[in-house]
Amino acid sequence: MRPALLLAAAALGLSLAPVAPVRAEPVAPAPAPAWKLNDVDGKVVTSGQFKGKVVVLDFWATWCGPCRSEMPGYVGLQKKYAADGLVFVGVSVDDGPEVVRKFIKEHAINYTIVMADDAVVNAFAPIDGYPTTFIIDRNGSIRSKKLGSRPTEVYEKEILAVLKPPAA
Repeated sequence: MRPALLLAAAALGLSLAPVAPVRAEPVAPAPAPAWKLNDVDGKVVTSGQFKGKVVVLDFWATWCGPCRSEMPGYVGLQKKYAADGLVFVGVSVDDGPEVVRKFIKEHAINYTIVMADDAVVNAFAPIDGYPTTFIIDRNGSIRSKKLGSRPTEVYEKEILAVLKPPAA
């Protein structure tokens, strides 16, 4: 669904995003699509910049309540595990960077936020609602897909299974 349509619906107090139960599922490792997007200041950010890192790629919006509720936990996890190679990247589906820039400042977001485009949203499809979040391992493979918000302590365990896998 186009981000502009969802934003218009939100402004009218409607929800066009499908209502789906929160679910997180490990997936068979598959290469994550390469992407190139602009941050809120127009600077180009690419997936290649995070090679060798574990990336949590979160499709979200400022008008999405569940998205907003999980972001303080992401800020804490970014701070806690950055030295271990964890990187959060928020992919905002808002219609423009102004509202996102303000949100970042007001909520002290400490990780990279980029602006979505249709090509990247489609590359990661299906995105059945927001937030939709992927865990991508150090080799660039998608290891988990989550729809909806989960408690930070629960999602932290899923991230750690990829960030610090048990020794074989």
